[in-house]
Amino acid sequence: MWNWLTQTLDEVKSINVFKRKLDAFLRERAIEERIRRGGGSCGVKMPDVEKEYVGFATLPNQVHRKSVKKGFDFTLMVAGESGLGKSTLVKSLFLTDLYKDRKLLNAEERINQTVEIIKHTVDIEEKGVKLKLTIVDTPGFGDAVNNMQSWKPIADYIDQQFEQYFRDESGLNRKNIQDNRVHCCLYFISPYGHGLRPVDTEFMKALHEKVNIVPVIAKADSLTPIEVKKLKERIRDEIELFGIKIYQFPECDSDEDDDFKQQDKELKESIPFAVIGSNTVVEARGQRVRGRLYPWGIVEVENQSHCDFVKLRNMLIRTHMQDLKDVTWDVHYENFRARCIQEMTSKLTQDNRAESPLPILPLPAADAETDKLIKMKDEELRRMQEMLQRMQQQMQDQ
Repeated sequence: MWNWLTQTLDEVKSINVFKRKLDAFLRERAIEERIRRGGGSCGVKMPDVEKEYVGFATLPNQVHRKSVKKGFDFTLMVAGESGLGKSTLVKSLFLTDLYKDRKLLNAEERINQTVEIIKHTVDIEEKGVKLKLTIVDTPGFGDAVNNMQSWKPIADYIDQQFEQYFRDESGLNRKNIQDNRVHCCLYFISPYGHGLRPVDTEFMKALHEKVNIVPVIAKADSLTPIEVKKLKERIRDEIELFGIKIYQFPECDSDEDDDFKQQDKELKESIPFAVIGSNTVVEARGQRVRGRLYPWGIVEVENQSHCDFVKLRNMLIRTHMQDLKDVTWDVHYENFRARCIQEMTSKLTQDNRAESPLPILPLPAADAETDKLIKMKDEELRRMQEMLQRMQQQMQDQ
């Protein structure tokens, strides 16, 4: 019995040794085959060794969690003359009533009205993502008989927000800085004219280097599709003619899918957006939709064949909100910051010059007389070197 058990254990050991040798043989064959196919040993990988996982691939998730926890903020300015549907469009965009306490002025009160800046702030939450939305309204703009410099209070307000952010950023407590900079300005163009009016061009030229301007044609339901197309072409031509820099959509990356590229192309071709706003729910084709009811039919706000409302909403909220903020930070705010630093440096230099006991004179610039004198000295040195060489040659000959 003992002999049989010993013999069995020896056979088991032999089998295990055989299996280990077989595994080693197969591993060597696999490595040789990989080398033969790859043409070298630099691409060799052990077939039974998994790649180690470090963990930095989770960085986007960490940024996402931190950003969602902190929340987002966005400041939108609406500008244009009264009666173009600015308030209604804002309600339609964000499904929030920000104008509950608004008082409408009569014609006599509008005569003496000046341009005001009114802020409306609301916190919106969608699927756990919090957005602090600030709407900056500009009642009184374009309503006066004389609209000269009517855009100056708006430009001053934008500069004040830049200045406040610059002060907070340069202060000691930089953790909880409130960002009230204007990230986008929707400028409403009247559909009843034949293009841009003088006040439209002057407004956009005064603000195009301070804020991202997105022009929109208000109340597009008052125009036929052919009229909308002609008005868009005329406005685009006038914007280019007057050198107005409106918001430019970023170019798509090469790795984007075809649907996104097509959507981006349609957005660029839709400028200026022809929009319709409505908070009334009507019934169309057996469905309840937001739109306007006319004797001749129903205009649906979210029907892309009727207007560009959906494209504008997608651009502002779903696709380009972060890019609007980035352009505000990287371009408009940086330009303002550079001007401030330059002015501060220039003023500091002037103060130092005034306080210095000795006059600080600028270095004299090289003039023609100085250049002539330098050339004469160089020529004299060259002649002396030649004379020395001749004297050395004569001494060697003797």
